[in-house]
Amino acid sequence: MGKMLLLAGLLALLQLGSSYKLVCYFTNWSQYRPAPSTYWPADVDPQLCTHIIYAFASMKDHKIAPYEVNDEELYQQINALKQQNPQLLTLLAIGGWTFGTQKFTAMASSPTNRKIFIDDVIEYLRRYRFDGLDLDWEYPGSQDRGSPPEDKQRFTILIQELLDAFVKEGEETKRPRLLVTAAVSAGKGTIDGAYEIAKIGKTLDFISVMTYDFHGDWDTQTGHNSPLHKGAADYGDNALFNCEYAMNYWKKQGAPAEKLLMGFPTYGRSFTLSGSGTGIGAAISGAGNPAPYTEEAGYWAYFEICLFLSGATEVWMDDQKVPYAYKGNQWVGYDTVRSFEHKVEFVKQGGFGGGMVWTIDLDDFAGTICNQGKYPLISKLKELLSGITDGSTTPPPTTVPGDPTPSPSKPPTTPPLPPPTSDSSVDPDFCSARPDGTYVNPLNPNRFYVCFQDRTYPMQCAGGLVFDEGCQCCNWPPAQ
Repeated sequence: MGKMLLLAGLLALLQLGSSYKLVCYFTNWSQYRPAPSTYWPADVDPQLCTHIIYAFASMKDHKIAPYEVNDEELYQQINALKQQNPQLLTLLAIGGWTFGTQKFTAMASSPTNRKIFIDDVIEYLRRYRFDGLDLDWEYPGSQDRGSPPEDKQRFTILIQELLDAFVKEGEETKRPRLLVTAAVSAGKGTIDGAYEIAKIGKTLDFISVMTYDFHGDWDTQTGHNSPLHKGAADYGDNALFNCEYAMNYWKKQGAPAEKLLMGFPTYGRSFTLSGSGTGIGAAISGAGNPAPYTEEAGYWAYFEICLFLSGATEVWMDDQKVPYAYKGNQWVGYDTVRSFEHKVEFVKQGGFGGGMVWTIDLDDFAGTICNQGKYPLISKLKELLSGITDGSTTPPPTTVPGDPTPSPSKPPTTPPLPPPTSDSSVDPDFCSARPDGTYVNPLNPNRFYVCFQDRTYPMQCAGGLVFDEGCQCCNWPPAQ
């Protein structure tokens, strides 16, 4: 069995270009929703996503802390999913919108406090078998949220110190290095005040851009939660509130495209109409009515939207490549398989690193409401990113960032023999008598070897990247 799993992993590495990540957030409050929407780690399909991020942990006295009373039990259940999919990586997210900024500000304010946090994070992640930390500070430097301007630079310093400590700990313990990632804003004003983009782009393993909540009941009129493109009637700041602008802005400001993941929401934002208008820009009186399971005004899970669509009028917006629907005085902008198809095409054309899903528990996970199968949105997203189109549950391939063009064909059943090479840095007998696995090329860090049954498979990262044995992936060189 172990050989079969290893072979699957090696085949994935050998399938050139299958490097997209599909990062899915699991929320620890979904356990409290009424049946049948209650969601537990046991409901997670371990083959669906390349990464699961557990949201959220809290902080106390500059140390990471559980938020829910049963978090530590749920940690164990989430990480037990790796027994079914050894390629699955899990991260623990700290922060979130309701967490605020005060505790982050206090922790990041001095080297002493940051060290307390970092040392505790390492111990905590290792204890519960997470593979990394996801920073959800919303948002450093946002004075409206109580964070001083100095936090913009402190956030950069925190990330660098986390990485340095993770590298050191990995080398000392001979364990794969812990990952450090972040969920970041998609709004230009917030981005400019919160992030030193080029600097954190070199350090973070990946960056999840929250390309949703562009519009909601805080507005005075209807607008889509997550439009792909600028709308024909958008002007001023509204012209910036779309996935295309946000992703390209992060890239143009210096974040490596292959590290940027675009957010794919499995929920919609709803409104209560206040007049006869029903299109984009129609007048509203506030949020849409609470839906039966999420029970939050203006915020509807995909499976709740499916219930609403019965008898509703659905409209596809060709300019923004997303739909909305209305019925009576209720209006919702949401995503579908069709809108995901357009969004994935944009991700591929832009050379981005994949997708991030908020959240796995808001999709129709049991397939009992929308009649589109289990996880209709995320399953389609996986299919589009991985190139698997036959309904197979084969796990997504191991990530090798830097070559983000997926292969349309399935890998062979046995690894092909490597072609001869004249490169003096490649040793054709490197794998002789070595255990199966992946190894950095000691003569050229841009290259690595896949060893399988004493055969040597020379591989190469994209230009500028080096093979990182800590994450078993191609990565940016450590900052000097």
